[in-house]
This record gives sequence, structure tokens and C-alpha cells, in this order.
Amino acid sequence: MSKILIIDDEKEICESIQMILEYSDGAFGEDYEVEFTTSSKVGVEKLKKNSYDALLLDIQMPEMNGFEVLKWIQDENVSIKVIMISAHSSLENAVKATKLGAFDFVEKPIDRDKILISVRNAVEQSFLLKENKKLKDVLGEEGEILGSSSGIKNVLETIKRVAATDARVLITGENGTGKELVARAIHKLGKRAKKELVEVNCAAIPNELIESELFGHEKGSFTGAIKQRIGKFEQADGGDLFLDEIGDMSIHAQAKVLRAIEDGKIERVGGNTKISVDVRIIAATNKILKAEIEEGNFREDLFHRLNVIPINIPPLRERKEDIPILIEHFTKTICEKNKFPIKSFDKKAIELLQKLPWTGNVRELRNLVERIVIMVPHNDITEKDIVELIPHSSSKMDDILSVTNSFQEFKEKSERAFILKQLESNGWNISKTSDVLGIQRSHLYSKMKKYEIEKGSD
Repeated sequence: MSKILIIDDEKEICESIQMILEYSDGAFGEDYEVEFTTSSKVGVEKLKKNSYDALLLDIQMPEMNGFEVLKWIQDENVSIKVIMISAHSSLENAVKATKLGAFDFVEKPIDRDKILISVRNAVEQSFLLKENKKLKDVLGEEGEILGSSSGIKNVLETIKRVAATDARVLITGENGTGKELVARAIHKLGKRAKKELVEVNCAAIPNELIESELFGHEKGSFTGAIKQRIGKFEQADGGDLFLDEIGDMSIHAQAKVLRAIEDGKIERVGGNTKISVDVRIIAATNKILKAEIEEGNFREDLFHRLNVIPINIPPLRERKEDIPILIEHFTKTICEKNKFPIKSFDKKAIELLQKLPWTGNVRELRNLVERIVIMVPHNDITEKDIVELIPHSSSKMDDILSVTNSFQEFKEKSERAFILKQLESNGWNISKTSDVLGIQRSHLYSKMKKYEIEKGSD
């Protein structure tokens, strides 16, 4: 049975909603235990002492109005879905309630079906959140950043320093290195953690829709805009906005993001009203933005605005001492999730995994560990077990890897020396050197970063 609390200074409204919820005849599969109070201060005390699955909250009340109660819920991080109810409905009230974390907004006089649907949805969401929390308690913190290498220690130290500030952060690194985990860690440790982290994957949204996604749009502003939409900047007001894969954002959208950073205001698509927003931006990309700037694909002024605190996550191949720690963590998590006895990798098995190139970084390692843990029937995992599960492997995988790694090392050293010689021959002119090498400038920048080549290198 789900517990519902109603806070409304009109007793008749409380009794009416209570009757609808408790005597709904299971119209929507509901089964509710309902309490109510006409005092907002008493309501707050109830929220402090008891756990509820949903709260129906009036806006206009004499002691504390609904927005003040909602703000208290947000500040105290009370886990409850709130449905605002008011006879004075307006777009302004709806937007304000949404920004303060309200789940839904219902107008008076109360419509039976609408209130039943809204409460049912709120209870379902509350149930899912509780189940997710239970799962995390059982499985441990899946989003933990693990490692003892100097590279990871530097990342963690920077996260701690920047989290307590409002400084913008630019996270760089290859695919699969954990840029999203770093963004979430910054948010979780920061002073804006009371609001959810609002995330946008710029690479997954078509260019023609990215502005609407970020800034919202007014009804009728373009074909298909059948109602007003609140964008991610407004949703993140007072919190953090994570712009993932920002290197894929269109130049036009970049200009609008730059303006929002400079002015602290945004304008919805099709609108002409400036809306103030207080947002800290955390951006991430797997691209080399300096190369994208040279190619005309990224604005230099936006780069400097975002790159206040740079965090570069080293690829897994550069921190192989972290692999045993990650293997142990992934193995424990996967075994607990699947209710397996805890399995372990022997020393030679770990050494073999440390020799692999890991082009997919931590994500690739986790996937391979999951495959091994599921497919190997016994609890002690050996080098032979891994060889049999690595694609295109053979019984002599250790010998093949040794030769491959030696040849790869030779090839990389030769390529580094050749690139360095061409750069010196062309006076460190990037454009000229990339033409001589027959590659794009962005590719040359990638090689220089990979081999740590800079002017004065030897």
C-alpha cells in the first residue's frame, strides 16, 4: 500500500482528494493510505518524521506557501514526488514548480481521473527510485572512479578542488575512459548536488533540434512545435549542466551557448524574452578541440570559456597498473549482480590482460571481464580461460602478444621519430607538416598528443 500526504489549507479539498484516492475502486490499480493536514508547518513536520510515496501540495497557504515547502524539500533532499495543486494556475507557476523539482501540476477544481493518473505515475516513479537505491546498496557504487596510477590520482585531486566551486570544467579523453563518471563525481561532490545533474549528449541530437533541446521553444515556433518546451538550460537552473560530446555541436548552437555563458540568460527558440539562468557547465569531448578550431569546426572563444578547469583522463593503456584494481571491482560487481560465487583471476591471467592494447579503454575492459565471468564455469580464472575467450586468439596468445607488443612498440617509436623530424624540418608549421605527411591537421594533433610531442621534444 502506498502512503500519500496532502497539504492544503482547505479541509474540504483534502477530504475530497482523500475520498478519490481511497475509494477509487482500483480504477488504475491503486491502493492508497492517505493522510492530510491543513497546516503547511504540520505537513513539514510529517515529512521529517515519516516516509511518503507522493505529496499533493497546495500553492496558496498562509503559514508557508507551496513553493516554500517545495524549496524546503529540495534543500533537505527529501525523497518524495510532489504534485502541486492550485486554483491559480499559470504558466509562471508551472515553470517555477518544475524548476523546484515538482513532479506534476494539477488545477482546481480537481478532476478525478487526472488526479488518479498523476498520483499513480508519481508513486511508480517513487517506487523505481527506491528500487534503484536498493540495487546500488546491493551492488556497490557502479560509478566509482578507481585506480592508483598517478594519472587517476591527478584526476581525483582536480575533481575535489573544482567540485566546491562554480568554475566551468572541460573533460577530455578517448571514448570509454570515463568522462561521464568524472562529470557526475564533480556534480555529486559540489554545492549544486541537491539538484539532479542535467545531461545532454550533443552527438546524439540532430543539429536542427539541438537549440530546442538546450534552450527550449515556444509553441508554433517551427513545424511540429505543438506546445511550449522547457530546455535543458532552464531545467538545470541552480544546478549543473553536462554537455557531453560538445565537439559535435553545430557552430550556430555554439554561438548561443557562448551568449548564455556571457549573459547568464537564454532565449527560447521562437521567443523574444530573456530568461535568467544560473548554470554551471561541465563539458566533455573525445576530440582535440584546438585542432577543431583550426579546421573551423569549433569556436575559439567558446573553448576558452569552457576550458577554465581542464581535466584530461589518460587512456587505459597509459595506466595499466590500474587494471588489476578494475578487474577485481568489475568481477565482484558482476558476480553479485548475477548471484554467482565470487570469482578471481590468477596472476598470469591479469598479466595477460595488462598486455592488451585496450583501444576501447575501461568500457572494453569491463565488457571483457563480464564475458569471462559469465562464460567460465569455474571460480578460479586462468590465462588459458582468457585466451579462449579473446576474439581471434590461439593457444599461444601469450607468445603472440609478446611479439605484437614488441613490434608495436618499435612501430610507435619509429612513427614518433619520423613525425618529430618532419615537424622540425618544417619549422613546426602544423599545416605544412600535415600536408607533407598526407594527413589532416586534426590527425597530426592526435599523433602529437599520443606521442607527447611538443616543441623542444627530443
